[in-house]
Amino acid sequence: MTPLGNTELKSTGQRAVILEIIRRGGGHLDADEIHQRARKQLPRLSLSTVYRVLQKFKENGLIEERHLDENHHHYEISRRDEHHHLICSGCGKVIEFSLPVADIITARIPAANGFEIKNCEINLSGLCPECRQKA
Repeated sequence: MTPLGNTELKSTGQRAVILEIIRRGGGHLDADEIHQRARKQLPRLSLSTVYRVLQKFKENGLIEERHLDENHHHYEISRRDEHHHLICSGCGKVIEFSLPVADIITARIPAANGFEIKNCEINLSGLCPECRQKA
């Protein structure tokens, strides 16, 4: 497998660095954060190049773009499992959790009987314990 997985996307040094940053970042990095981290290895890398690479990665299914707040798009490695997000509106921290919501809905809501759920994403916002303590 190439550093870019089993895709037909050509592997370049810039793409490999950006993908590794997303992998190591644990997800939920925005383009600016990815750009700042990548410039430590690639000082001449432009933000527009980061955006183009992110677009290519999305088109090839390597990453997913998440809209976790009103201001930013966040990126994470594509996953096939159902997972959701707790988002702190104070500090911006994102916590992933797994819960079989699609199964619960099809089991408990009669109107969903026979409905094949293809995608399920829940984003819950509030205050994390640290921000609640500060408030």
